[in-house]
Amino acid sequence: MSRHTVLYDRDCGFCRWALGWVLRWDRRRALRPVALQDPEADVLLAGVPDRMASWHLVDPAGEVRSAGVALAPLFGLLPGGAPAAAIADRFPGAAERGYRWVAEHRSWLGKPVTNGMKARADALIDRRG
Repeated sequence: MSRHTVLYDRDCGFCRWALGWVLRWDRRRALRPVALQDPEADVLLAGVPDRMASWHLVDPAGEVRSAGVALAPLFGLLPGGAPAAAIADRFPGAAERGYRWVAEHRSWLGKPVTNGMKARADALIDRRG
């Protein structure tokens, strides 16, 4: 089975914690995490400007979706995620605005994320990578 690649910011504790939750939801192991800082990201995101501005989802054929636009296909890969995928697909502007709001407030949203929570997410990311 070919997996989709999720590219995330390794330097962002909130991003790692959020990816940990997504990977827990991904019981089918359809996702493979790769840090944006990893050399593989340069290959996967060749031609993508300002790649550090958001997260990215790369399908097995190499198609890249980023930020809010990537939410519908991401949710579609997750068990029970079809309703969320349908909403994100039906309302792409809202998905993009929601993603941007979270991205702009990730420092504030990350305050309650403890070092232990980040460490557990990091361990899961390492196992799945």
